[in-house]
Amino acid sequence: MEIKALLSLTRPANLVTAVADVLAGIAIAGYFLNPESPLQPIGLLCLATVGLYGGGVVFNDVFDAELDAVERPERPIPSGTISKTTAAGFGIALLAVGIVASFLVNQTAGYLAIGISIASLVYDRFGKHHNWLGPVNMGLCRGLNLLLGVSILPEQVLPWVWVGLVPIAYIAAITMISRGEVHGGSPTILRVAGLFYALVIGCVAALAQRQQQLGTALPFLLLFGYYIFPPLWRAVKEPAGRNIGLAVKAGVLSLIVMNAAWVAAFASFPLAILVFCLLPLSRLLAKMFAVT
Repeated sequence: MEIKALLSLTRPANLVTAVADVLAGIAIAGYFLNPESPLQPIGLLCLATVGLYGGGVVFNDVFDAELDAVERPERPIPSGTISKTTAAGFGIALLAVGIVASFLVNQTAGYLAIGISIASLVYDRFGKHHNWLGPVNMGLCRGLNLLLGVSILPEQVLPWVWVGLVPIAYIAAITMISRGEVHGGSPTILRVAGLFYALVIGCVAALAQRQQQLGTALPFLLLFGYYIFPPLWRAVKEPAGRNIGLAVKAGVLSLIVMNAAWVAAFASFPLAILVFCLLPLSRLLAKMFAVT
């Protein structure tokens, strides 16, 4: 029981989306275009993002233990299944794994891992309580995670650093939505989030066109829109906590589809299908463990 509780602290379904982020970044760097590229750095960066994301969300529950005791008493820490000390130790171990695995790839990846760790802890402790800083802070974690993948070829990080703005915008929108997950939300904020969603799709489509791969990426972008907009629209019409929770869940899991679009634009359709196949795994885990 304690092992399952520890796993639940890491949001396993979300960990799969973090791996998809890194694979998208690796594609953007052009690493997949060389058939002789070694697989070890890919595996290390996937391990790194699991550690970094897992550690970040564990500390989210550590810092929120008192609030969760009121709003979500069934969670492992407030329910007494896992102590705060045990959870904090687990979070530190996960972050350490993420940083060490990144440095084993190269220094650039290691420094990005440290940046992700700091950004996630700042969000957990301070950022989430600010109306505008919180969503941007959370988005920054995902933007850096995408660049962690790009760092597999360190010289590609600076030319592509600006693409980190795309997941920042997307995750900022999801974070804005999630504010109403417990007590209900504002239709206006939900509509603004929808505009952010549309902007993100437009940016990925423009980059795919620039790479002359719009036709390859388009099926994934259409699926992406199909997965994220209907739950959001239901939440706009009835902004109750349950509908908002479903919109947030759809937005998080659909990151895999967006990342498949990145891979289609910068690598190949077969590789994009492989990334897309992470979605059923993430959905299965979402039935077993909480997503938010």
